[in-house]
Formats: sequence, structure tokens, C-alpha cells
Amino acid sequence: MNIEKRKVLILLSIVAAAAVIGGIILNAYSVANANSNVNDENGWNNFAGLFNGGMMARVQGWSPRGMHGRGCYGFIEVSEEFKENVINIAKKDTDVQNLLNEGYNITGVRPIIKTIVEGDGTVVTKATNAIVILEKDTTGYAIVKVDVANAKVTEIVILTETVIEKP
Repeated sequence: MNIEKRKVLILLSIVAAAAVIGGIILNAYSVANANSNVNDENGWNNFAGLFNGGMMARVQGWSPRGMHGRGCYGFIEVSEEFKENVINIAKKDTDVQNLLNEGYNITGVRPIIKTIVEGDGTVVTKATNAIVILEKDTTGYAIVKVDVANAKVTEIVILTETVIEKP
């Protein structure tokens, strides 16, 4: 095989690898929503959710404590207006009110981004859902899924942490 053919093969390999990596990243940001066709039985996106927070509660070893103080979410900055809207929707739910009364605090709001490519090629991106993260000291966490478009809470996942130290 001559040097020119090797150069072409190396260049094509690099382009193919870049396309695969770019496709994975684009997929992570474009289909990460509850209406994706790659959902588990609870309506959470398995792959893309790992990148945008939709599956954070189900990823082994995840801790909401590591999310304090972040003003943006990946490459996407979340406005205070969006956060307030999502929090207001969540606070209207009686189960969320009960959690807040039990000592849980709201520690974060994470959007679930939905990107749709229309028939004419137009791309529309919108945060149709969001996740509200609640914490109770270091022992309890709750993840509240909010349907922003319909202004309602659709799911609450409560996680508790119990540590038993043995001598």
C-alpha cells in the first residue's frame, strides 16, 4: 500500500471518528426528553438523560450534593425566570408541599431539552419538562419531574440514604 492511500485511510478514519462522537453529543442534547422513543418503563430517557439530568436519580452513585452552586447546566444556561416558573408549578403540587413541610429544600432546577426537526428542516428547541431537586439534610433527596407545557408535576422520586457504621 502506498503512502497516499495510507494518508487517505487515516484521514477518513479521523473524519468517521469525529462524526460518531459528534453524533453522540448531538443525540445527547437533542433527544433528552420524556417523549423520546428510547424510554424506559418510567418515561425517562436512558442514554441522553445521562448527559442532561433526566436519569440522574437512576444513575448508581449519583448524589445531588455535587450540584450546588452551578449557574448553568452543561452548555445551557437556565434563566431565573424559567427556574421560578418551574418551582412555582412544583410548589402547587400537594405532594411537593408535603415534602417541603417535612424539611426538604429546593436545591436545583434542571431543564429537559426537546429538539424537533420539522418537515421543512426547521429545528425547534424547547425545554418542555424540567427536574426539580429537593434535599433534606444529607439523608433524603427527591427528584420532581415537572411538565412545563401543561404546568403540572408528573412524577416524584424520593431517595433516602441510611448509613449504618459497623465497628
